[in-house]
Amino acid sequence: MFKIGDYVRFIDEKREGYITKIIDDLTVGVTDTDGFEIPVAKSNLTYVHGHHSNADTANNAMPATQVDEKFVEDGIYLAVAEDNKASVVANFTLVNRTSYQLLLSLKTEKGGIYKGEFAGVVQPKSSVQVYTANLGDLDNWPNFTFQALFFTTGNVKPTTPLQLNKRFKSKDFSGAKNQIAEINKYGWLIRLDEPALVIDAQKLKESFFNVKEEKPKVAKPAQEIDLHIEKLRDDHHFLSQSEILNEQLSAFKKTLDAAIVHQMPSIVFIHGVGNGTLRDQIHKTISKHPQVRTFMDAKKEKFGYGATEVIFKV
Repeated sequence: MFKIGDYVRFIDEKREGYITKIIDDLTVGVTDTDGFEIPVAKSNLTYVHGHHSNADTANNAMPATQVDEKFVEDGIYLAVAEDNKASVVANFTLVNRTSYQLLLSLKTEKGGIYKGEFAGVVQPKSSVQVYTANLGDLDNWPNFTFQALFFTTGNVKPTTPLQLNKRFKSKDFSGAKNQIAEINKYGWLIRLDEPALVIDAQKLKESFFNVKEEKPKVAKPAQEIDLHIEKLRDDHHFLSQSEILNEQLSAFKKTLDAAIVHQMPSIVFIHGVGNGTLRDQIHKTISKHPQVRTFMDAKKEKFGYGATEVIFKV
């Protein structure tokens, strides 16, 4: 029975390739060495000797006692990598990094139809190919059910069997591919024995009764804000000119944001005349601000050119 990933030869012509799609009961898609997928009748195909799937030749023999310097309890992965000869073919390899011998089965389901894909023994610290699929046809992949029993001849307490139902999505393969030592290829490594999330019931209960700290609220600023340094810092005598300017601009930006948060229609910044540096910096900021409708000199009879009124958008 042909399946995706089988390497086949055409009976009536000199052409070989990988099966990359099951079209129907009688027809499959074969991608040849030029990368073209061709619909072919199954009756016109034959297997190429030496290219059968690893799933057909899995080692099911019971091993001798495994001796590890340190017994490894966890680390069962599924490596998904492109085939060397047909990049559209994705090979699924079960990677067992534990010290257990795994009695593994893989079953797929699509449209309510179940199919056994693999059954065999995966030795400790080894890997075996268990499935192949068309990487470009991910949306039509079936649901996967992985089941595994853990065995060791050592003095280790029996562990709970693994059962994982997995539906692959594009995000599973959105990250960068990494080198996978067991298969000597770059691919995606997906952990199958991820530890279950343990919820501490007591801490969960306590969280319901703990009063959450209120986030500090932004105080509403006054209608007129004096940015003269003596109004901002008592130790201004010890500040350099650049430090004074930075302190004034910081106070201006914080107050501007606070006015916007409180939806004030306008605010006045008293910056003084001086050499005009602070005034220019303020005007440069508010001229590009998306929440500022316009700005102007404020109350010339009171401040001259030493204050700016900022009008916000409604």
